Amino acid sequence: MDSANGAMAVENQQLTEWRMHRGPYLGDISALCFLHLPNLSPPLLLAGLGSEITVYDLELSKRIRSFSVFEGVRVHGIASSFPQETLIAVFGETRVKLFSFAFDSVSGSAELTLVHLLPKFGHWVLDVCFLKGCLPHSNVEGHFLAVGCSDNSVHIWDISNSNTVLKVQSPVRCLLYSMRLWGHNLEVLRIASGTIFNEIIVWKVAPQHNKSSSHQENHDHQSISSSNCCQLEDQLYEAIHVCKLIGHEGSIFRLAWSSCGSKLVSVSDDRSARVWTVPIEREHSLCHDPISLVLFGHNARVWDCCISDNLIVTVSEDCTCRIWGVDGKQLQVIKEHILPGLLTFCELSIYSGRGIWRCLYDTNSSLLITAGFDSAIKVHQRHASLSRGLEAAQGSPGKTEVFSICIPNVLEHIGFMDSKSEYVRCLCFSYQDSLYVATNHGYVHHAKLCDTGGAQWNQLVQVSNGAPIICMDLLSKDSFELECGAKDWIAIGDGKGNMTIIAVTNDDCTPTVRLCFTWPAEMERQLLSTYWCKSLGCRYVFTADPRGTLKLWRLPDPSQSDLQSSMRSNNVSCIVEFKSNYGMRIMCLDACMEEEVLACGDVRGNMVLFPLLKNLVLGISAVQETKIPPLNHFKGVHGISTVSSVSVTKLGYNHIEICSTGADGCICYLEYDKEMQNLQFTGMKQVKELTLIEYVSVDNNSGDRLSSSYAAGFASVDFIVWNLVKENKVVNIPCGGWRRPHSYYLGDIPEAKNCFAFVKDEMIHIHRHWIHNRDGKIYPQSLHMQFHGREIHSLCFISDDVLVGDNYKCTFSKSSWIATGCEDGTVRLTWYSPGIENWSMSKLLGEHVGGSAVRSICCVSKVHTISSETGDVPDGRIELNAAVEKKDNPTLLISVGAKRVLTSWILKNRRLDNKNDFLTDYQYNSEGVDDLFLSSLSSSMTFQWLSTDMPAKYSIAHNTPENNVEKIGVAENVSNTNNDARMGSLISESGMANLIRDKHEDDWRYLAVTAFLVKCSGSRISVCFVVVACSDATLMLRALILPFRLWFDVALLVPLLAPVLTLQHIIFPMCGPYKANIQVGNVYIVISGSTDGSVAFWDLTDSVKAFMQRVSVCNVEKFFDCQKRPRTGRGSQGGRRCRSLSSDLSKKKQNSTLVTLKANDKTKSYMASDSEDIKMVCSQSTHMAPPELENKIDNSSVEICEIQPLCLLQNIHQSGVNCLHVSEIKGGQNTDNCHVYSIVSGGDDQALHHLMVELSPKSINLNDGILNPDITHFVTVPEYGKDINFQSQSKNYKIRFLNYEKLPSAHSSSVKGVWTDGSWAFSTGLDQRVRCWHLQRSKIIEHSYLIVSVPEPEALSARACGRNHYQIAVAGRGMQIIDFSES
Repeated sequence: MDSANGAMAVENQQLTEWRMHRGPYLGDISALCFLHLPNLSPPLLLAGLGSEITVYDLELSKRIRSFSVFEGVRVHGIASSFPQETLIAVFGETRVKLFSFAFDSVSGSAELTLVHLLPKFGHWVLDVCFLKGCLPHSNVEGHFLAVGCSDNSVHIWDISNSNTVLKVQSPVRCLLYSMRLWGHNLEVLRIASGTIFNEIIVWKVAPQHNKSSSHQENHDHQSISSSNCCQLEDQLYEAIHVCKLIGHEGSIFRLAWSSCGSKLVSVSDDRSARVWTVPIEREHSLCHDPISLVLFGHNARVWDCCISDNLIVTVSEDCTCRIWGVDGKQLQVIKEHILPGLLTFCELSIYSGRGIWRCLYDTNSSLLITAGFDSAIKVHQRHASLSRGLEAAQGSPGKTEVFSICIPNVLEHIGFMDSKSEYVRCLCFSYQDSLYVATNHGYVHHAKLCDTGGAQWNQLVQVSNGAPIICMDLLSKDSFELECGAKDWIAIGDGKGNMTIIAVTNDDCTPTVRLCFTWPAEMERQLLSTYWCKSLGCRYVFTADPRGTLKLWRLPDPSQSDLQSSMRSNNVSCIVEFKSNYGMRIMCLDACMEEEVLACGDVRGNMVLFPLLKNLVLGISAVQETKIPPLNHFKGVHGISTVSSVSVTKLGYNHIEICSTGADGCICYLEYDKEMQNLQFTGMKQVKELTLIEYVSVDNNSGDRLSSSYAAGFASVDFIVWNLVKENKVVNIPCGGWRRPHSYYLGDIPEAKNCFAFVKDEMIHIHRHWIHNRDGKIYPQSLHMQFHGREIHSLCFISDDVLVGDNYKCTFSKSSWIATGCEDGTVRLTWYSPGIENWSMSKLLGEHVGGSAVRSICCVSKVHTISSETGDVPDGRIELNAAVEKKDNPTLLISVGAKRVLTSWILKNRRLDNKNDFLTDYQYNSEGVDDLFLSSLSSSMTFQWLSTDMPAKYSIAHNTPENNVEKIGVAENVSNTNNDARMGSLISESGMANLIRDKHEDDWRYLAVTAFLVKCSGSRISVCFVVVACSDATLMLRALILPFRLWFDVALLVPLLAPVLTLQHIIFPMCGPYKANIQVGNVYIVISGSTDGSVAFWDLTDSVKAFMQRVSVCNVEKFFDCQKRPRTGRGSQGGRRCRSLSSDLSKKKQNSTLVTLKANDKTKSYMASDSEDIKMVCSQSTHMAPPELENKIDNSSVEICEIQPLCLLQNIHQSGVNCLHVSEIKGGQNTDNCHVYSIVSGGDDQALHHLMVELSPKSINLNDGILNPDITHFVTVPEYGKDINFQSQSKNYKIRFLNYEKLPSAHSSSVKGVWTDGSWAFSTGLDQRVRCWHLQRSKIIEHSYLIVSVPEPEALSARACGRNHYQIAVAGRGMQIIDFSES
């Protein structure tokens, strides 16, 4: 006994060394403040994030340090004192703290020291203000802090003596929404209070002997008490009413005084801002009513405002920042980055969600700061000319030049244009000051753009017979290292079918035609396009006709000494002719000579691949004018919209990636396996702001394809350059649309270097923004990364196994990727690393269809293999060894939410088994991983959209649970039944599962999801089984077949008495009873928690095995058109086609008889013909069903297997089960054949429940007949329904409930998130606490708790990131990391 007690004492001593440490918060910015220090310009910026204050250096645009100032209290405001004092007041809720701030400009370090903690106030603090001066009847000058509270009172705190010297109550007693103080001493202190009655009360504090209350206020016909006094330290003060400002029709959110105190700006819920001229003295207010200047323009609530001598700034929930003049004229709307030259200070990244919350403007440095709910902080610099209007801003030097030019011959034409008039057909920029122009008269001009506007024209050539030029393409020295000294090569196609090549040099700054030759390429009117290919150089050019024929021409070698004679002899040959099987005009192309592949996009959105043999291109092969058929093709990559650009990149040996853009506003990615000859659609990114994308630039040195990339294209009549990383506009130029002749040229930094030219009304309009000085800053500057703009409902950690290999797992154990799903429908991947500024990167993966809220998210990385029972692999399958299978296993992210949207994302990164994959020129630092390696790792990690599934027009209507029970008719003794053993009755023909119209279809939403991956050995096909819970109290097992992205409805889990709120699963490896430690299969069990407080166990094993067997014996790709681009519908990634697999099989073999297999019937051979299959609903995210198919489905019965609960534990919670987590307990009671699992649940009843479950194989007696799982209760558990045993021979295992414990008051409010690993458990609730529980000897004991900065927590996840170290992520209105480790 003594030894046991001693061991327990040692264990308790070790537990006391574990501590919880509050980590960084990532959420809305609640406060902003400038800190003006001597000899420092621009000022420092203080920002309030949750319970922290972060200090930023505006000169270097970087974060200096963060300080935790409160515990669980959000920072609502920050105020700084006079520069020589460097005191900072921080307030939140009812607390105020005074800090001393010290900054070392040399080292760039900052320190924050607590000076005073003011007593807790009885009402919320709304504003604070530093004062200095003397109290009446006192000659000692002091420093004070005025604190304004929500009961419309002001408290004066003596900083020197650390006590309250005065409290003054306003004459108007009411609660406030906002308050703003102004003044530098008590004599001039003025208070503006925004009341709950949508009024603003202006009052002041004054010594009683100076009161002016003898004047009675009668202009508003109200009798207001003139004073309300409070005497402290024998000094009598009073509150004097100055005026009442009436005009707002909604709650007043924010107030701002002008520097002189004569004007007041207010913003309100009524979407307006008002500027009031406030009388300085009360006597002035008796003469007239203050009249407000109304600023109306925002489309939603206005959150904040600030005012300077010549500008007023307002920010709103509509994600815009508006700049107003003091006269009320709107100068600028900042909602996207538009036209840097015109704006003269650049635009912020789009704020999402609840908009921009805070704004701040510094007059001295002309810096404008905006901060939003999405955690982004942007710095903008205002140009001085903006206050004079946009006209003055246009003329600012060094910014955007806007001018117009016209071709020389147009100047000679007088009057209106006719059919013989000359006009521009094509434009091509080669540099920012060099533009090539082609006309309908066959002329090619060069325009040298001058710095002061205008152009110097030079006519280069005129094509034969003056034929109109139809197409032109340019190959400049920037894009390819040209030979023979030529600067630019120009390919021109005319209306007569002739091709002309021009080589231009730039001798003495004058363009000169060095070479020019012409040859007939097509018949008249048949030459529509010509293209250079950078990988082929200037010796090869392509031509395209309207019928999908592409010709490759070999030009004379420009390095030949007798080049002119070879040109005159017309030594041009057509070496290859490519013919598209679609017969559509080729619009763009690119080639990879190393892999000998040519990718082409046509006018109808199709992608065609051709072989581009090196021997043929280089002339080694003797065959000439070879006609080559397509190598592969993909129909409708961009739907029916034109493919505008194609880029080919080599990924590896015999493996390339194709990136295409189109007129559907999407960037699509395909991968081609040359050895497999397989062209697969791998992902898509939609740029909502663009309807046509013409160009995408990508940093090829980064593992992330969207790193430092820009998209250029059109939206309606505007040309736009869009930053794909910051999600903001770089350029926005109205031009009339893409059909006009146009050209653009982007520098290395498009924000600072961009040119655009377009034709309108016979004129060529030039917009050029080119900043040569690279040392200058480009605004806006991002101080804090962008995150979700709404509440986060779900999150999960990404497993270490998908980040790095086993060799470096310990190295990166403290760094994490966290996937989050938000109310606004977005899914983000956020990188957390303690060594790199904590939150260092957040990638927007995409959003659900229509912005539907994401309710649940899970990551699936481990693949469970099912051995093939067929004995061989069907034709066309590839047998892979174990190493290859492991390498090719997918990692998926599954997100579900409103409108029953189910979206899957696939991981796209390289495992870092070897660090040299990323770093070849840098050595490993023994003290830690260098920043470059971490940066490479973070940039390489991303999830790419894979597929989205949505309900069809018709949904399945299920009978009530009572009817289901009657129809299923489960008997207590089923061993003697003569009926076929089933996993649950198939849906009857009477219409139990008829597809009917559901008028409330849009009201349903998915509430929870769990998923696991299963793969047949020897097959490249894997299946992701997804269990989704819907708000209509249905629970469905679905299957996603990869890589074909086909969705199937596999089984329905019934009866379900209430909607399910949380799901988890257990995969238990089965070992044969007579084969020691040899795994023979898995048991797949799902655990659900419902709104009625019940927890149910569901066995999916038979359904999973049966489905995998059916997939393994039939080539799915032969029965479904898998090569389809997922539907977007210009933004909708959803839509699915419902059909049964058997119907497609019958189309292949009409004489075959469809046989519906029983899910648990093991006696039938799974090697039957392809027509043998079960009728299951399949959904494809590729296209909608035709009307005749929809009618056929509507009038037919679709059979889906039903699964009954293995065990139902009722009344686990008194109300809904909000969260549930399960983990296997390592060691202890576990054996090779026996596994113990810990299940922790939390609910609205504030309780935590802990249940221990043991799964073990069941011994087989052949005389027993049908086997059922044994369910044994060793402890008393809540009442549960009659055990529903599956009638199947596969249930050769038993379940034992070993331990059950309930903590009735684990939290003081609803429990929203739990996590456990069998040793520790963590929980969070609406009480804003994270509690740590130790699972000790079948008991759950609270160890510690911590107050978090996340308001209204909704989700919790954790991970073990090393020995004795856990990271806990809590999400709600923001996200925060908690470290739990052994100190």
